[in-house]
Amino acid sequence: MTNPIGESELILNKDGSIYHLHLHPENIANDIILVGDPGRVELISSQFDLVEFTQKNREIHTHTGYIGTKRITVMSTGMGTDNLDIVINELDAICNIDLDTRIPKEQHKSLNLYRLGTSGALQAEIPVDSFIASSHGIGLDGMLWYYKQTKDIIDEKMTAAFLKDTNWPQDLPKAYIIEGSNDLLNTVGKEYTKGITATSPGFFGPQGRVLRMPLAYPDLNQRISNFNFNANKITNFEMETSALYGLSKALGHKAMTVCAIIANREREEYSKDYRPTVKKLIESLLKNIIEQ
Repeated sequence: MTNPIGESELILNKDGSIYHLHLHPENIANDIILVGDPGRVELISSQFDLVEFTQKNREIHTHTGYIGTKRITVMSTGMGTDNLDIVINELDAICNIDLDTRIPKEQHKSLNLYRLGTSGALQAEIPVDSFIASSHGIGLDGMLWYYKQTKDIIDEKMTAAFLKDTNWPQDLPKAYIIEGSNDLLNTVGKEYTKGITATSPGFFGPQGRVLRMPLAYPDLNQRISNFNFNANKITNFEMETSALYGLSKALGHKAMTVCAIIANREREEYSKDYRPTVKKLIESLLKNIIEQ
């Protein structure tokens, strides 16, 4: 018999909900939209016909409801792969661990996880206010190397080519590349332009921005944007996809990221008003989820 998971490992609140999310299994749908900004949760759930459940804890806000007969959850994660580590592990726990006995369930439940975000393009030809769905996530953060399964789920050939072609600095976290869910990309994401997404551990220096601190590797963005693997280029920079793809694949869930491009780093352009673009992406993604 499997031993129960310890209280310091699987932390629950007094009401039995999972620690950070403050959720029980019945509070979430199988289809979950993940956003960074808590304010974007209500923007999305305002499109629901019915909101049946809401919860807030720190930067994590959760709304679950219906569009017609389709049940959907939207949840904010905050920014960064460290926050995704919390959210994905706790979502998996409330689905696949009996919170009363603290023992993993025999029958696995798979979730459909969609990250809806904003991003900066790394290729000059990608227009501002367009949409990119991530075929792969490149982790520049190092987080996934803390898990044993990483070597089993990374794209080894593409990862090796990236490390070699970019002459990746040895004193930075070792990069890794994870493929997204082909099922979701070919159904819910079928209308979006596909590209490889680089996931950075920060917004300024790690993405090549300079304010008052000089960069250790000023040409790193150029090395990244020049990478080409079987005619596949790195299209955009953001801060969550590699963790979403890696943890989801390791835990048996399907994941897809689609981002509104609000800046073009190569052309140094920024969207004059990205809010209408994000609204269009919300409407598009909801429609595609319902129709899948």
